[in-house]
Amino acid sequence: MSCSNCFETIFEGSNFCPLCGAKAVSPERTEDRPAGKCPRCRSGLTETLVSGARLDECDRCGGVWCDVDTFESICSEKERQAAVIQRLRGASNDSAETSVRYVPCPVCSELMNRSNFAKVSGIVIDTCRPHGMWFDARELPGIIEFIDKGGMDLAREKEKLKIAEERSRLKQEQFSAAVDRFKGESGSSFGRTTTTSAIREFINFLSD
Repeated sequence: MSCSNCFETIFEGSNFCPLCGAKAVSPERTEDRPAGKCPRCRSGLTETLVSGARLDECDRCGGVWCDVDTFESICSEKERQAAVIQRLRGASNDSAETSVRYVPCPVCSELMNRSNFAKVSGIVIDTCRPHGMWFDARELPGIIEFIDKGGMDLAREKEKLKIAEERSRLKQEQFSAAVDRFKGESGSSFGRTTTTSAIREFINFLSD
């Protein structure tokens, strides 16, 4: 087996990695959360620990399953990102299915939601909110690269721009409504009080 920290070969029966000294971790699956089956090809997933992060891998298609906490830790820790990329670099399978379809969660078998990560990454991942996230081959390394290049900052700026544009649109709609109301009430028989109220509302809108 290999070291989960540096990937050096650890001989059977050894308790520690001969290169980095990390404690040897058995690749056997834990009983608290079975690895389950691949959502794509239905092959059994194999548990592996990468720099302390548990990933359930499909040896056939190169896909990876992990829970949300693990994914967050990978996204926020540079050392873990490097370890995951090194681990998955040769795991991709060019023959893997890439058709667009909803796939079941390996834990509860419910169909997962599909979403563009950070809305701008172009990487569509499958998510089961209670249990975790599925990444087809190359997707997890792609997300790590997206984050490393400042993609999250770009996503936040685009979201801010979208919110500003929406506020501008709503403000324009309110402006148009105020103008229409002013025109309607100033030409009606409601009298000076109603007209004054409409003018005040119009002025307050302009100064908002």
